[in-house]
Amino acid sequence: MAAEPDFTFPAVWTEDDLATLPEDGHRYEIVDGSLIMTPPASYHHQSISFNLSLLLHDAAFKGWKVRTELGVRVPGANLVPDIVVLRPDGARPGLWQAAGSVALVVEIASKSTKVFDDEVKKRLYAAAGIPSYWQITQDGDLLAHSGPKPDGYGDTVVAAPGRVFDAAEPFPIRFDPADLAD
Repeated sequence: MAAEPDFTFPAVWTEDDLATLPEDGHRYEIVDGSLIMTPPASYHHQSISFNLSLLLHDAAFKGWKVRTELGVRVPGANLVPDIVVLRPDGARPGLWQAAGSVALVVEIASKSTKVFDDEVKKRLYAAAGIPSYWQITQDGDLLAHSGPKPDGYGDTVVAAPGRVFDAAEPFPIRFDPADLAD
């Protein structure tokens, strides 16, 4: 005799449903009512996130906030980027920040998230009007997307490890992507 599950999954997931899930190290996101779960980040992934967060924090203007794994509410989805930079007037207490308060989101690719980050999240961040979206690839390249449009970003700058990346937005920052990994 099989045991019956003690949890009924919603047909369409909502932000309220996310609050019922365990805090178990997994990342839970919703896109068009579907639940997306990813495993905890690897050491390499977390090293890049930590090091880039420090660089962004040190470069940020007074009042700007740099946070890791903070939820962002975009039309039709609740997403959890690896790094979020919030405008000084936009940060609100709680798990979910409005897309309008976000100046930059960063996703660090892993085998399990590469396609989702590159195709789905990039489109959703752009459609929500988030000005800058940076992706760190598995090869260590930094892809800086800007100029959001309803169907994606208009401009992309690629910085390979060993070459200095120089950005003016959301604030001036300069670094070599090779320095992000431990």
